[in-house]
Amino acid sequence: MSDICRFIHAEKANFAIVLLCRVMRTARSTYYAWAAGIEAREVRSRADRALAHEITVVHLASRGTYGVPRVTAELRRQGRPVNHKRVERVMREHGIAGHTRRTGRRSLTRQDHRAAPAPDLIGRDFHADRPGTKIVGDITYVPTAEGWLYLAGWLDLATREIVGYSMADHHRADLVVDALDMAADLGRLRPGCVIHSDRGSEYTSSQLRNKISELQGRQSMGRTGICYDNAAAESFWAVLKEEIGTRYWPDRATARAEIFTFIETFYNRRRLRKHIHWGYLTPHETRMRYQQGQTLAA
Repeated sequence: MSDICRFIHAEKANFAIVLLCRVMRTARSTYYAWAAGIEAREVRSRADRALAHEITVVHLASRGTYGVPRVTAELRRQGRPVNHKRVERVMREHGIAGHTRRTGRRSLTRQDHRAAPAPDLIGRDFHADRPGTKIVGDITYVPTAEGWLYLAGWLDLATREIVGYSMADHHRADLVVDALDMAADLGRLRPGCVIHSDRGSEYTSSQLRNKISELQGRQSMGRTGICYDNAAAESFWAVLKEEIGTRYWPDRATARAEIFTFIETFYNRRRLRKHIHWGYLTPHETRMRYQQGQTLAA
């Protein structure tokens, strides 16, 4: 109907409106109602174009990864009161969409059957009341022209912050120990912290066991081949590989630099995640909230 009214409006200088409405089999009241809303529609259109520009800025700043919920949250953080349904409509009309995660990866887990595994102290409860009390770790790899670059990381379940990570051209026990050392050096571990992983040989090694004992932590392991027992760590790798935007690097040094930038400047400090109580916050902001709460409680 709007196309018919638009045609009548364009031709009214050449023909009488009565005649045009009769030819187009449209009631005059319908045309006049449409014409009365022209100015309001133009105002709304300008507002939508302005919002689309703001959405584009937020989307680009998120490395092209944010969908409707986090775009809406970021706009509200910037003082822009906006309804998520309107954001969804404008993003759809302008072809703006967030990343969807790829599924499936070749597992690096190689169990050492001679080593006794630690008990599962997590039990798929990927929640922690305070930072530094539960962390989960895993190893992944990225392809480069020089060969694989392996990446070990430890993620805090209270804040979802990557508290320690290490990269190398191998995935021996040194890799996960170095990542754990980083978490300890940054003061991200509390005495008695549950340190959870799969049963790969890197994690059942005496080198890691000794390090965890030295840090007064408690080692925990999921079952062999059950990805759900370490789902939080697996989820981070899915985020990194989808949102970093690169599928293949020319060399390991370039891959290292981009992964460092992704973790330190985007994921930990800028990427929004919905907290069950506090709404959308970055991992760094979540840790600050916990620290403020502990200070007030003291």
